[in-house]
Amino acid sequence: MQMIVKGRHTEVTPAIKEYAEEKIGRIAKILDSMIMSAEIELFTERNPSIENSQVAEVTVYTKGPVIRAREAATDMYAAIDLVSDKLERQVRKFKTKIIDRHKTGSPTSSLPLAEELPADVERAIVKTKVVEVKPMSAEEAILQLELLGHDFFVFSSAETQDINVLYRRNDGDYGLIEPR
Repeated sequence: MQMIVKGRHTEVTPAIKEYAEEKIGRIAKILDSMIMSAEIELFTERNPSIENSQVAEVTVYTKGPVIRAREAATDMYAAIDLVSDKLERQVRKFKTKIIDRHKTGSPTSSLPLAEELPADVERAIVKTKVVEVKPMSAEEAILQLELLGHDFFVFSSAETQDINVLYRRNDGDYGLIEPR
């Protein structure tokens, strides 16, 4: 597995790099040959009012979905430990879903309800992302949505080749938006 450790406005010492590679490398044993690469980004929040300012973000690229986790702590080693544990839980959940899907033919999931933000919060576009839209089934899109931890997911339908949007409803179920 190719692993990239980088720091955003932070120097990554050889000791921290080695520690991160060792901790995140544990997931390679769980997913065997499915992992293509992992990107570990370490940085410090600049806001002095944030107590847990040391942040570790990990993105794992597999032959299927992308798995992402982010954790913060008071020191970088603790943040790496937390993100490693979170990522390991996500990877085990993903592998269990793959095994269940092959046994039963359909995914199983129960998701918590999405938390609502207060209505008086002003919102603005603060980040723009370019994503690769891959053809997949709705079941694969649900799995990808869960692994990324997002409320929606844009994908190309494997059946119709149209762009679809899968979203998590407030009742925990999913909605699918298909173009006409």
